[in-house]
Amino acid sequence: MSDPSAPARPPLGIVALGTYVPERVVPNSEFEARMDTTADWIESRTGIRERRYAAPDEYTSDVGVRAVRDLLSRDPDALNGVDAVICATVSPDALMPSTAALIAMQVGLVGAAAFDLSTACSGFVYGLSVAQGLILSGSARRVLVVGAEALSKVIDHEDRNTAILFGDGAGAAVVGPVPAGYGFQEFVLGADGNGGGSLYLRCVAPRLPGGVEMTQAVGMNGREVFKFAVRVLGDSGTQVLAKSGLTGADVDWVVPHQANVRIIEAAMERFGLPMSKATVNLDRYGNTSSATVPLVLREAIDDGRIQDGQQLLLIAFGGGLSWVAGTMKWWGGAPSLHPRPAAEVGAWA
Repeated sequence: MSDPSAPARPPLGIVALGTYVPERVVPNSEFEARMDTTADWIESRTGIRERRYAAPDEYTSDVGVRAVRDLLSRDPDALNGVDAVICATVSPDALMPSTAALIAMQVGLVGAAAFDLSTACSGFVYGLSVAQGLILSGSARRVLVVGAEALSKVIDHEDRNTAILFGDGAGAAVVGPVPAGYGFQEFVLGADGNGGGSLYLRCVAPRLPGGVEMTQAVGMNGREVFKFAVRVLGDSGTQVLAKSGLTGADVDWVVPHQANVRIIEAAMERFGLPMSKATVNLDRYGNTSSATVPLVLREAIDDGRIQDGQQLLLIAFGGGLSWVAGTMKWWGGAPSLHPRPAAEVGAWA
């Protein structure tokens, strides 16, 4: 629990939110023709029915910009005062320039601090915590956090272990001041490089410390990642609730990383909460890595599940192997945080 004698932190939270998914829908049936699997097997093992792939000339900065433009379409003033941009991604356009700088350039934020954050699927929630730290330190006033991926460009489309899991998409959030009683409460972050060989994407080195040889595409030991995820989602979620002075009974909605429905079910059991309190959309988008949390958060706002004043628990895990959990009291008062009209929701999805 927070130290009651410490100076009160100014309330900070998400003050704008936008999302984007590519047009191309890739159903499970597309994998049946080229690998030893069936659509039913994929869904039964993962909970995924389909995912989205970026167009051939559409990359991570492109989907990230589109998420920011979605945000601006509902709140034209959302970027006012933003002086730092974080892009959480494991599929950047380039190692340099940063994808954050490329996004900032295209949305009118030239001159803002910009950098990429690489913790894979935990990246967006990591980014929210980093954004809070930048603001509290006085280094920024408002921060744009983008979780964007074009994973279809970096997976082996013949590998059943990975190809069936991943999709493309993006979410963008502005972090800034919120009314008293709302916003971020606590975060718990961590990583264990001993598990790096269980989930990797090669860049410069041919192997990891310890000798794990890396292929050019995403490599994953699914069994080890599953065991890790079940453990750290439960542990980090329990830790951040205790740090926040909360219990599972206080949580209105769990907003988890969308990797595998069985992992989410195990985490909910650990918290003593029914699956009906978990926001889930991986059946339609698969694992979009750093984009999963903003995508499912946006969806739950638009359909009226997440409402002003509700208690949220955000949990994610990713490459590193990394983990993160955060608590926040949801503020829905900003223009882009209002539910989207039903007709627009259908068009977007």
